Amino acid sequence: MAMTKPSASGEVAPPSDFAAFYRDAWPGAVRLAGLLTQDARVAEDVAQEAFTRIYPQWSRVQNPSAYLRVAIVNACRSWASRRHTERMKLPLVATPMSTELAFDVLADAVAGLPYRQRAVLVLRYHAGLREADIAEALGCRPGTVKSLTSRALAALRKGIEP
Repeated sequence: MAMTKPSASGEVAPPSDFAAFYRDAWPGAVRLAGLLTQDARVAEDVAQEAFTRIYPQWSRVQNPSAYLRVAIVNACRSWASRRHTERMKLPLVATPMSTELAFDVLADAVAGLPYRQRAVLVLRYHAGLREADIAEALGCRPGTVKSLTSRALAALRKGIEP
């Protein structure tokens, strides 16, 4: 990664290749967030928030894709937690907004899984990550990833079988 010179104020400006990274990584970031949140609008907000977190750190980030992935997973986890709290504590006044993403039976079943189980499936089968990378993104051990994957797949088998 190229070093940047401090500006007149002493702050280091992120290198210009951030714009190229943003342009190239945006579709995948939104897709990952969409699969984790099951909401297209939230997905765009989460992806934008993740890029906003990376930008000030850009000159120090050694693996931007991994940093972005972890930022998205963490933001989706926070969103899921807030949403769960809202559902538990606030009465439902209206039906939830529909999403623009088209989901099938499998996607609906995955959406019904607890967040961490959903996250391991999306990161493993959609993003193609290894257990170690998933563990890093979720902040857990690789053994926990295996356990979460096993439970998620068992729940899907149970829920989707005719």
